[in-house]
Amino acid sequence: MADHRTLTRIHSIRERLGDTLSAHTNELLSLFSRFVKQGKGMLLPHQILAEYESVIPEADREKLKNGGFEDVLKAAQEAIVTPPWVALAIRPRPGVWEYVRVNVSELAVEELTVPEYLQFKEELVEGRSESNFVLELDFEPFNASFPRPSLSKSIGNGVQFLNRHLSSKLFHDEESMYPLLNFLKAHNYDGMSIMLNDRIHSLSALRSALRKAEQHLISIPQDTPYSEFNHRFQELGLEKGWGDTAERVHETIHLLLDPLEAHDPNTLESFLGAVPMVFNVVILSPHGYFAQDNVLGYPDTGGQVVYILDQVRALENEMLLRIKKQGLDIIPHILIVTRLLPDAVGTTCGQRLEKVIGTEHTNILRVPFRTEKGIIRKWISRFEVWPYLETYADDVAKELAGELQATPDLIIGNYSDGNLVASLLAQKLGVTQCTIAHALEKTKYPNSDIYWKKSEEQYHFSCQFTADLIAMNHADFIITSTFQEIAGSKDTVGQYESHTAFTMPGLYRVVHGIDVFDPKLNIVSPGADMSIYFSYSEESKRLTALHPEIEELLFSDVENTEHKCVLKDKSKPIIFSMARLDRVKNITGLVELYGKNPRLRELVNLVVVAGDHAKASKDLEEQAEMNKMYSLIEQYKLDGHIRWISAQMNRVRNGELYRYIADKKGVFVQPAFYEAFGLTVVESMTCGLPTFATVHGGPAEIIVHGVSGFHIDPYQGDKAAELLVDFLEKCKEDPTYWEKISKGAMKRIEEKFTWKLYSERLMTLAGVYGFWKYVSNLDRRETKRYLEMFYALKYRKLAESVPLHHD
Repeated sequence: MADHRTLTRIHSIRERLGDTLSAHTNELLSLFSRFVKQGKGMLLPHQILAEYESVIPEADREKLKNGGFEDVLKAAQEAIVTPPWVALAIRPRPGVWEYVRVNVSELAVEELTVPEYLQFKEELVEGRSESNFVLELDFEPFNASFPRPSLSKSIGNGVQFLNRHLSSKLFHDEESMYPLLNFLKAHNYDGMSIMLNDRIHSLSALRSALRKAEQHLISIPQDTPYSEFNHRFQELGLEKGWGDTAERVHETIHLLLDPLEAHDPNTLESFLGAVPMVFNVVILSPHGYFAQDNVLGYPDTGGQVVYILDQVRALENEMLLRIKKQGLDIIPHILIVTRLLPDAVGTTCGQRLEKVIGTEHTNILRVPFRTEKGIIRKWISRFEVWPYLETYADDVAKELAGELQATPDLIIGNYSDGNLVASLLAQKLGVTQCTIAHALEKTKYPNSDIYWKKSEEQYHFSCQFTADLIAMNHADFIITSTFQEIAGSKDTVGQYESHTAFTMPGLYRVVHGIDVFDPKLNIVSPGADMSIYFSYSEESKRLTALHPEIEELLFSDVENTEHKCVLKDKSKPIIFSMARLDRVKNITGLVELYGKNPRLRELVNLVVVAGDHAKASKDLEEQAEMNKMYSLIEQYKLDGHIRWISAQMNRVRNGELYRYIADKKGVFVQPAFYEAFGLTVVESMTCGLPTFATVHGGPAEIIVHGVSGFHIDPYQGDKAAELLVDFLEKCKEDPTYWEKISKGAMKRIEEKFTWKLYSERLMTLAGVYGFWKYVSNLDRRETKRYLEMFYALKYRKLAESVPLHHD
């Protein structure tokens, strides 16, 4: 049920519409009648505003603007038309939604509850239904008693809010602090006590021990190793884990004494970040070809693989650093768990265990998909993995027990399938769970919820969206790369926000799926591997030995399976792009906007790395995009202006390729219709290449427009082309302008997007959420029972309906 503030806002919107109808009856009657005349259907934001500007004269729009009606219309994310009604989903700010409908015949306005609006929307697909027996999913009651922030700027800063709220409860009196003591006393690794031993029985004993320890530390040199005063500390009740030197032990003791003496959530977070808690990490990424070489560019294989490999290297370094600083002699272990592919197609995906290069204690563990008939040997699309995941989770649990000889401290899921498996394992093992979506298909495929039946045979969105709901609500904490991923922007809906309320007619209705204000959501932005991606100006590190290969790749006059078309004028700067060849990445859209703009073709060449000419793709979407590429090259006579290169597997050479393009004063363009984060954007900016990237998703947050790059709207290709032309002409007149944007890009990355910052934050979050899960009701037991029922009664049957693969 909506709270008082929500109802007040709804009434305000309803009254504003009602007042506007009264004052401007003819104008608004014309507009809403225009909607209704088009018949039953749905209008998206750009269509709503286009109709408004078409129907209402500019002079009348000024009057409506003053009355606030235009603001309401601009906040409308969709209009559902079922004559004589027009219903609007209005989003006055990120994370806040209101629903109203207008009866055009009677000029009446009324507010709608979420279920009423969704039922109205379902009529587009199923017609009017009198049945009240519809499965409605509502997770809000489980969280109703748990405070959450209300300001949009607080979204994605969940751990700060959680610490403020729970530490005020934890430290308000002596009795309430005992959970912290119990947590520290129970803390151990493989039977070895850490931090405290049995000599500490009470808070007063803990305080006394800490003060005596402090007095001892003041009397000895700061660089004294812990081993020299270990015996003294054990007598006080203190064990290893406080630090490796007197100075670090003193710092950690202070971090605990401060919140014990006075409530301080920031100090508590620092203390929890210093407590040794995470030694064994499991990272799930089942689908695709997951390996270190020869896999990039394969279907379902791209940025996620790069992300995880870079992540584990940074994470292992941070774990080793923390363990050393904590004064412990423990070897950490990270396992990337993915699918074993017996038919490995020239990759190592058929190898059960593979060491991750550049690490000491990180391995890839591959477990096969199997059915009652045996192991599945071949690759399976990410849209078809659902029937295998429950058995896969059971098999993974057994493999983990053998490999780790311990229970993991943290399980991280990646993408929809990995997050579902992580949920099953976390439930089974009682482990802290982190969810990383990377991309949620619901946002990538507009209206894939309401019209799910049309694409069910190809995409099986019913399984995917159900898995996403389960993982989002089961996770202890969620990591996103940007604010955009959670709650979009003023004008665009975020990936997670799109799961707040939606309907899949005939399946279920989600009244409250995820709350973007939930304190489990945290923004932790990744970076690029600095050993591979670095500035073009760092001459001493440049891989000039690769330049002949790169020049052959870009400029050779002979076509082959690796590259199509030939560049005539090799002196021109280059527009460069690199992505999977699928619809959402919109590489064909970049080719089209280039082909349609003569001035752009005159100024620059276009080089795109996408797809694989030599192989007949099994991916239907990739096949369609490849055919479209050939068609566009022919339609706009682009041979001589474009170079189309097959997917490049060598990341080291790709890094030098970015820098080579920068040497030629080129630019990088990322034209996706939606991009959850934008790893290639970070890579190109790290190399100093001026970057133009989609405004829809993470790149809008990575780039500060006009300072560290430029935003483009892929739905407005002509405007994007003009922006590129404007930049290139400015650079022609003033070469320092290119350098200004290049330096702005590198500065932005250094300040916000590095793996060092990422791994520090992830480790702190794992500690904080693990602690709060222990001392509070963050275990979300009621939610998990609800999810178990949802899984057993709905997901399992949906997964069973997906056809099994036959080798």
